[in-house]
Amino acid sequence: MIKRRTFLELSAAAPALFTVEAAEAKDTIPVYDVESAYKPSPHPGMPGPYPGRVISIHSEKCIDTASNHVDQAIVREMMDRGMRTLTGAAKPIDAWRKFFEPSDVVGIKVNCSGAPKVCSSPEIVGEITRNLVATGVKPQQIYIYERFKNQLDSVGYEHFVPEGVNIVAIEVPRNSLQNYDGKTYVEVNFFGDDDTRSYMVGLVCHKFTKIINVPNMKDHGAAGVTGCLKNIAYGDFDNVARSHRGSKTNTLTFIGTLASVEPLRSKTVLQIMDGLKGVWHGGPFVWDSKFLFYPKQIMFGTDPVAIDHIELDEIDAERKRHGAISVWDRSEDKLNPRQFRHDPNANSFIREPGHIEYAASKGLGVYDRKKIQYQRIDV
Repeated sequence: MIKRRTFLELSAAAPALFTVEAAEAKDTIPVYDVESAYKPSPHPGMPGPYPGRVISIHSEKCIDTASNHVDQAIVREMMDRGMRTLTGAAKPIDAWRKFFEPSDVVGIKVNCSGAPKVCSSPEIVGEITRNLVATGVKPQQIYIYERFKNQLDSVGYEHFVPEGVNIVAIEVPRNSLQNYDGKTYVEVNFFGDDDTRSYMVGLVCHKFTKIINVPNMKDHGAAGVTGCLKNIAYGDFDNVARSHRGSKTNTLTFIGTLASVEPLRSKTVLQIMDGLKGVWHGGPFVWDSKFLFYPKQIMFGTDPVAIDHIELDEIDAERKRHGAISVWDRSEDKLNPRQFRHDPNANSFIREPGHIEYAASKGLGVYDRKKIQYQRIDV
């Protein structure tokens, strides 16, 4: 029997940041109706066994900023060090075995919306698949997936992964519901929508036993930044762009609501954020290469909220270095969608970086920076 839960979001117990803003702006908080027959696991993947823990592995040698060439050997060293530090394991293989066993069917959720300039690096994805195979997971049980085929095809993951690994685009053709689960969805009417439902990817419901989330470090015109939360939420449901209209975006509550739906929440067991290079303005796409920057890091954890808070601070700091307005700027006089792609002091929406703190209120992780255990290691 399908379980129905109706959510009236932003309760009195929710963090003050967005409740105060909503009250001051006299916003109407959406009513979310979540349909899912899946029960949470006893220990959901998000926030997982390491809540509030973020490991950043940095190397100046990992990518050449002139050519964008990625050093595969350095990436391997960064991946091994990150997984060992996160888990406390003596060997990389033991770290991976804390999450995966040979019987698992593993989905790797990449982000290709900024491809080919900024995407989940094939070198990192290749290392993930190599380690999965080393744990005993067969290549045929590994799925690299993204919603849109043209974006996925532009990367060329097939050249970096073992033969037999599946590379799957969900919407073929665009707007097709064939590969979504018709019984698992979030229903909400934002703007008098004709279609009020967003369905979950069918592979998540019926095929995968575990999911690895591999987002990028990117500014986002609506959400403030796009990281772990937005990649796993908007990347695993259809019909999500309807959350924006005019200057208004409902990313504040929609991202966290989607990410908390079962079985997505329970199955997403590992977050590996690709920070070799990123976008500090104009995201999630790369409209202008002058907005690229090179953090030269990979972040590891199981808590998407904690990692995204670190990312948010780093993106905003990069914007400050360039004299750009903060992602927290809600000034209506900065709204200029036509200029947004090329002007870092223009916004296309009133941004909602508070979506990260909101996701914490859904139990997805730790937002309080004082409680985040952040460790940076240089290799």
